[in-house]
Amino acid sequence: MLDGFEILTTSGVVLWSKSYAPLSSSLINGFIKDVFIEEKIIPSSAAADDTSASQHPSYKKEKYTLRWASAKDLGLIFVAVYQSLLHLSWVDKLLDNIRLLFVDLYGDQVRKPHSTVVECSFDDYFDQQVKELEQSADAPQRAPQIVRNHQDPTTTLEIDSAEPLPPIPGLLSGRKSPTSAAPSTDATPTSTPDTSRPNTPLNGHLLSAKPGRGGTSRRARKAASGKPSAVEGLKEKSVGKAKGKQLRRWDADGMADEDGDVPLDYSATSDTDSRPVSSAGVEPADMVASGTRTSKGQYILKDLDDEVHSILQNANQKKEESASSKPTGVLGSSLGAISGLFRNVIGGKVLTKQDLEKPMKGMEDLLLKKNVAREAAVRLCEGVERELIGKKTGSFESIDTLLRASLSTSLTKLLTPTTSLSLLTSITTTNSTHHRPYTISIVGVNGVGKSTSLSKLAFFLLQNNLSLLIAACDTFRSGAVEQLRVHARNLKDLSARERLAKIELYEKGYGKDAAHIARDAVAYAKDNHFDVVLIDTAGRRHNDARLMSSLEKFADLARPDKILMVGEALVGTDSVMQARAFNTAFGAKRGLDGFIISKCDTVGEMVGVLVSMVHATGIPVVFLGVGQHYGDLRTVNGGNVVGLLMS
Repeated sequence: MLDGFEILTTSGVVLWSKSYAPLSSSLINGFIKDVFIEEKIIPSSAAADDTSASQHPSYKKEKYTLRWASAKDLGLIFVAVYQSLLHLSWVDKLLDNIRLLFVDLYGDQVRKPHSTVVECSFDDYFDQQVKELEQSADAPQRAPQIVRNHQDPTTTLEIDSAEPLPPIPGLLSGRKSPTSAAPSTDATPTSTPDTSRPNTPLNGHLLSAKPGRGGTSRRARKAASGKPSAVEGLKEKSVGKAKGKQLRRWDADGMADEDGDVPLDYSATSDTDSRPVSSAGVEPADMVASGTRTSKGQYILKDLDDEVHSILQNANQKKEESASSKPTGVLGSSLGAISGLFRNVIGGKVLTKQDLEKPMKGMEDLLLKKNVAREAAVRLCEGVERELIGKKTGSFESIDTLLRASLSTSLTKLLTPTTSLSLLTSITTTNSTHHRPYTISIVGVNGVGKSTSLSKLAFFLLQNNLSLLIAACDTFRSGAVEQLRVHARNLKDLSARERLAKIELYEKGYGKDAAHIARDAVAYAKDNHFDVVLIDTAGRRHNDARLMSSLEKFADLARPDKILMVGEALVGTDSVMQARAFNTAFGAKRGLDGFIISKCDTVGEMVGVLVSMVHATGIPVVFLGVGQHYGDLRTVNGGNVVGLLMS
């Protein structure tokens, strides 16, 4: 694993950096001094060439190894830092890819004269490359660290990397202990002096006893400190009118403050809600990074990883002889395990079912390791088998192409992805033909990210200039209404800043019937000419019949046009049971219309959940949640799913 990565200029200005562990600034400073100033490592001509990172020797200092690449025309240096105990074979590839991406995205800013600051959001691109290259390589585990025992300097201790290491003194800025002095910046303990301790205490080494009852009294100490005593406090309270129990409030340090008289229930409407929304706390959303606009003005979301792969493929097009048949990154090295099962199939032979029996078994086992349900894996393998039977094999490399194309075709038939454009078309048709708002309901189990996914969907619809009404129908969970209120304020601020459509929150507090609130919200949206109504619902366990039974009443009263279920990528094979339970909970005439898979940026095997849920219900995946910002919403791309499945 990397410890840090920095992009800096030859003059020493850091343009972008990311750290996974605390690093000393002397590492980069020593690297620049020894390599580029004093030229102790390599000649300056070799260091200035825009060659691959593998052509540069490693720079080692202390316990770290530094690998680097450079961009000569822009005067940029790309440095990766990791511990010398590790052997990361993909670091050179990471440096080359990051150099191509950064130059392509921000080269124009760097070329400006006297430019020292580059406005960039490069974290997503960097994380995508690190995740992709780590999956494609068999990275060795971190070796055990050797720590010297402070009690006995001659002995050493081995610490497993899986366990958390103790904090290093001087690096953590936590709360200071009242009995400790200034923290030491030395990592090694102070050596014991040779001279023994004298028998008689020296002057200043005598310990003084804590003053007890015979010393200063407690009341005197209270008076000296300026704090009122308990008796005085009671007297002051008895003078005024007796008050009821005060609501407890907690400050930022976790301390209780019982002097405040502000109520804690923020669900009730108040005059303060009509105040103008401040725009200082909301970051502007990058619409270009998350999608593009068509010639008709519709905003279309980008597919996951398409931008990164397109940049790398365009930069490496001249270097690769067959770029179309050999994609980069995970997709380039992913099919070796399966295509190796074809090594006994000679070229020019027509494939039969007997030839495909062993490869299909290996493909099924690989899909099961990616959290794909067995029935879904069998269905995928059957689709690939039907595509390959009767195909005539060419060279060994053509097997990879045949296998990739067949799996992509089988996945396309299984997933049947619905693009964002079809949803926009349905909304436009409903508004113009039926003259009513288009209603979308969000359902799912507890904690999967329904409210967050709803806010991302709302931001996407605002980009298409559609007015929104958010209905707060989660009347059970504490803080659900307040959470939507914050999202509504942020989205209203972003909409006003970009001059988009209006957005409003419809709420009735807690403890009321969610189905009636949803029905009233739809009627309110129709009277006030809203284009779309987004309904947030309470989370419920799929195996709780009492909670699931209320969804049928909800569907009858609200009558949503689309019911989207949010499923998280972390759930594993239990996603099949969740999808089937929610699909049958709305009655015989109603079911789910699509899935939103959240938290896709946290796991690499997210396609296993995706494939399993679609296979269990036959309902497509509409969107993928890939981050914590409003613009982190993507559509499904079959090529990326193939790459993640076969990695």
